[in-house]
Amino acid sequence: METVLQAQTRDQLGRGPVRQLRRDGRIPGVVYGDGPARAVSFNAREIAVRLQEEAFHSTVVTLELDGKKMSALLREAQSHPVRREILHVDFQAVRADQEISARAPLHFVNQESCPGVKLRHGIFTAIENEVGIHGLPRDLPEFIPVDVGELDIGKTIHLSEVPAPKGIRFDAIIRGDDPALARVVERPAEEVEETPAEAAPAEGEPAEESAEAEKK
Repeated sequence: METVLQAQTRDQLGRGPVRQLRRDGRIPGVVYGDGPARAVSFNAREIAVRLQEEAFHSTVVTLELDGKKMSALLREAQSHPVRREILHVDFQAVRADQEISARAPLHFVNQESCPGVKLRHGIFTAIENEVGIHGLPRDLPEFIPVDVGELDIGKTIHLSEVPAPKGIRFDAIIRGDDPALARVVERPAEEVEETPAEAAPAEGEPAEESAEAEKK
């Protein structure tokens, strides 16, 4: 489904206009990659909702700006370190016939059923949560599935073992790298808490009388 965002050109720059913009429920942003960079603004609530969607971070969206539509990819979203509110967003305009680099999240499947976890009670550990990809805008996937169903204790899955989606290449493989993505490690031995045995009466000593006997 196509994601469409309404953007407005902002002519006034600087801290004062930006503060007023935020008070008006809008977020400042920049669109670059298609001629000079343009200062724009977006509806704050809409951006906040969209940022909760995983696909919004890795796939192309449509910006409607000054009556024209353009394809763009989210490149950065800055947020306040304490209040967590969105402060600024950057988009890169893209062309349908030009390959671009992006980041795609990894979705690991079959962690619980792999031998190392199911049979040997190991711990599945993700090393990477996303990877760099390269391809045409229309081919960018929402995520990369990684099947770890064969992992055993001490085994690692590398990027070269993951099928790339059609039309997509992995940036690391292009560079000649092959990063580890996940592994299964042995679970640390659990410390068994030893409970001291109840002390038995010493030889020749009578056993302690029961409470019932004491009452008699």
